[in-house]
Amino acid sequence: MSVKLDRIASEISRELSSIMLLEAKDETLKHITVTGCDVTSDLGLARIFYTYMGDEALADVAKNLKEASPYLRTVLASKIDLRHTPELKFIYDDSVEYGQNIERIINKLHEEE
Repeated sequence: MSVKLDRIASEISRELSSIMLLEAKDETLKHITVTGCDVTSDLGLARIFYTYMGDEALADVAKNLKEASPYLRTVLASKIDLRHTPELKFIYDDSVEYGQNIERIINKLHEEE
């Protein structure tokens, strides 16, 4: 990925995090952490990776994000300087959960020694 695309992806991640935490009315969005962003080379699509630390089911969170996507894209367009704001596709990032599971297994092995 080029430096320009990296910079745009980073800016989208930062701004979306801020929008969801400070401006969104939906409480579910306030408990979402944006962990990364990939932007296609034509800037038509941004894949937003996220984790969720709340009580709601992940399917409901995904549904809320899909419904909020047009709003988030509109607000994002006003905050970043791009000719065309990419479509936002939210993808749950299970790497944090995976890492915690590995850590639990390692701790369990150390306890058994």
